[in-house]
Amino acid sequence: MQLQVTNSPFNEEQAELLNRLLPTLTESQKIWLTGFLAASPSAAVSAPSAAPAAAEAAAPAQAAPAVSKDVTILYGSQTGNAQRLSQKAGKTLESKGFNVTVSAMSDFKPNNLKKVQNLLIVASTHGEGDPPDNAITFHEFLHGKRAPKLDDLRFSVLALGDSSYEFFCQTGKEFDQRLEELGGERIAPRVDCDLDFDEPAAEWLDSVVNGLSAASAASAAPAQEASNAQDVESEYSRTNPFRAEVLESINLNGRGSNKETRHIELSLEGSGLTYKPGDALGIYPENDPKLVDELIAAFGWNPDETVTINKQGDVLSLRNALLKHYEITVLTKPLLEKIAQLTGVDELHELIGDSEKVKAYISGRDLLDVVQQFGPFGVSPQDFVNVLRKMPARLYSIASSLEANPEEVHVTIGAVRYNANGRDRSGVCSILCAERLEPGDMLPVYIQQNDNFKLPQNPETPVIMIGPGTGVAPFRSFMQEREEAGAEGKAWMFFGDQHFVTDFLYQTEWQKWLADGVLTKMDVAFSRDTAEKVYVQHRMLENSKELFEWLQEGAAVYVCGDEKNMAHDVHNTLIEIVEKEGNMSREQAEQYITDMQQQKRYQRDVY
Repeated sequence: MQLQVTNSPFNEEQAELLNRLLPTLTESQKIWLTGFLAASPSAAVSAPSAAPAAAEAAAPAQAAPAVSKDVTILYGSQTGNAQRLSQKAGKTLESKGFNVTVSAMSDFKPNNLKKVQNLLIVASTHGEGDPPDNAITFHEFLHGKRAPKLDDLRFSVLALGDSSYEFFCQTGKEFDQRLEELGGERIAPRVDCDLDFDEPAAEWLDSVVNGLSAASAASAAPAQEASNAQDVESEYSRTNPFRAEVLESINLNGRGSNKETRHIELSLEGSGLTYKPGDALGIYPENDPKLVDELIAAFGWNPDETVTINKQGDVLSLRNALLKHYEITVLTKPLLEKIAQLTGVDELHELIGDSEKVKAYISGRDLLDVVQQFGPFGVSPQDFVNVLRKMPARLYSIASSLEANPEEVHVTIGAVRYNANGRDRSGVCSILCAERLEPGDMLPVYIQQNDNFKLPQNPETPVIMIGPGTGVAPFRSFMQEREEAGAEGKAWMFFGDQHFVTDFLYQTEWQKWLADGVLTKMDVAFSRDTAEKVYVQHRMLENSKELFEWLQEGAAVYVCGDEKNMAHDVHNTLIEIVEKEGNMSREQAEQYITDMQQQKRYQRDVY
């Protein structure tokens, strides 16, 4: 449709501008523009004098149905990020006059979906493209045959992920696509967030507020003010970490072990930070200075040259920026695509054109490998750092109770060292803690709340804890908390590692809790001490009858550790035990475990 000067209130120049703009707008942009004009303070007085007559003439036509101001926000969250963003979105929308319900997907009755008119989905992706535990049932329902038609639904999806994984934001993408297939209409386009999600999440929320406000005319305030209405967070947070002093750094492994596991104690004095067992500590590490110097040398750059590191215009020397601000050890396909576009190197374009070759290449390589193989590139330091990801925090399960250790937080960190593609490699944060961190040094930290991994409210509820290796960390915090509270419920720990003599993490503490009755039962598996490797799931099977009795008594099960292998095996073992001891079919046993998840009696902190 073209605006004509003769039949519009616009002059020729204005009409030309509008005719160029309107065809380029998306539906959500048109809705936003309509709402913005409707909410403009001048809208009421700028209408032509013929408006009353026009309204009277149009009276016989039926008015458009009112748009609901009820908004449902469902989150699927493994570590708490999606939950926190959902709660923030809820408070923002409430301040705009909407009636908001925020819920975990596991707490939402799928059959009620047909009643929802405005739906926001905030979902992380877990592992290799899987939904988080508290989203599994809802995800299966939505993608199953029982999913209803949703022609009256308006929705938007915020997807959280990590671009270093092949199936980046896969769960959010699947929700977005499926809701459209079922007839839903988008309030605002889906936004896919990498580890540095704060800015894109805020932009998504602004778009959602604009879209909802435009459709409902719920708010006369300019939509761009939405982000200012968000809840006030504590002084120290993910975006404003606290510099915590290192009090202790102890190697938990004995002499002769091929592992190094660090127990690190940090002071929270003066921070006001609090946490509960099951929460995680976010640590912002620094890159290895040796690797940074080698990278700068490979480019032939001056380490003292300055670069701007953010939109606020903050400036650092190139060396400091690469040390503290940017990720240089993890390659992703999106990063290689940006480097190829920036440099124009044909070999890089050929590499990223083959998905299998890219997948093989990025495994065990870092930025230095790229520069050494395809560079040096004729680009400026500023242009190059502009394509890098910001340094993401590393999350570690907290290994202490605040009640038992006031103004302190403890973590358990396994040092990562390996050789790949002809070079020795190391974990960024773990080797910083193992090799370069001393008592008195400072670490930037924040608390990551995790409501999906919490002790039962009733202290008499039996608990079963399964945590080999560094997966033991949160259960140390559980036991400290239960000891302080005088909890009388039964507690059973399954722990495993390589060797009893050198790798029994926190051994004396576990033995004391057993002696004092804080811990009822402990089973251990040291895989390299026997001819056949024995793992925690084998100990579970050996105790299958008693373990099932605990489940029947209402015990809560907690699993922490490696997601790909251990957690997968433990999950299948639980199903096998229920099937055998409960005299059930496989399908019935799987439903039993699913019901436990729904009841929050089966929780996992896996990575």
